[in-house]
Amino acid sequence: MMESKKIIAAVGDIHIRDTDKGKWVDCFKELSRKADILIITGDLTDTGDESEAHILADELKACSIPVVAVLGNHDYEKGRHKLIRQVMQQAGVHMLDGEAIVIDGIGFAGVKGFGGGFDNHLLSMFGEEAMKAFVQEAVNEALNLDRALARIDQEHGDIPKIAVLHYSPLKATVVGEPLEIFPFLGSSRLAEPLIRRNVKAAFHGHAHIGTLEGETHGIKVYNVAKPILKQVGYDLPFFLFEVEV
Repeated sequence: MMESKKIIAAVGDIHIRDTDKGKWVDCFKELSRKADILIITGDLTDTGDESEAHILADELKACSIPVVAVLGNHDYEKGRHKLIRQVMQQAGVHMLDGEAIVIDGIGFAGVKGFGGGFDNHLLSMFGEEAMKAFVQEAVNEALNLDRALARIDQEHGDIPKIAVLHYSPLKATVVGEPLEIFPFLGSSRLAEPLIRRNVKAAFHGHAHIGTLEGETHGIKVYNVAKPILKQVGYDLPFFLFEVEV
């Protein structure tokens, strides 16, 4: 069977506000001409209000390609994340929270992720109950990602897999942020499923002044937070990634 190429566009931290009506229409139209699938890596909304999600849903009517997304920490701010997820699903967005979906021969698995630090400075499940709960959240997110990736393997065999996250799975893509907040920007626990399941690439956001590209065990990881894409010179704030299927 002949291989074909698909273009994935990725962006995170778009922080839609109630005042953003009409600001993304031309962007989504142009993007639909350049890519086959759009990934949004969390922080869909600015203050976690479903009214902002409705604005994004309206803007996405201009997008004629499939959209895959995860929620970010801003989407949880008011405890209305379930409503935001519902609004996006009703708009046709494939919202992933421990789920997986296959589109055009590519498997997408997604979770929000969580903090906890990286490498030798990874927080351990020790001490106060509050600290244990913090670490357990990161463990749970990593387990959910692993299960989602495993389902792709079990149900679809050896197809390219893409991980969609909000928090970073490695230190390299948060470099540029203050060292003091690294533990709140991601967790190396999220990298373990990427390596175990041999993903093609992983995309995340959250670290607005981090670094665009990193790598772990040969797996490319991209921080596609909108502020970073703008900073490195993307006029259309979407990172384009080519996948052979």
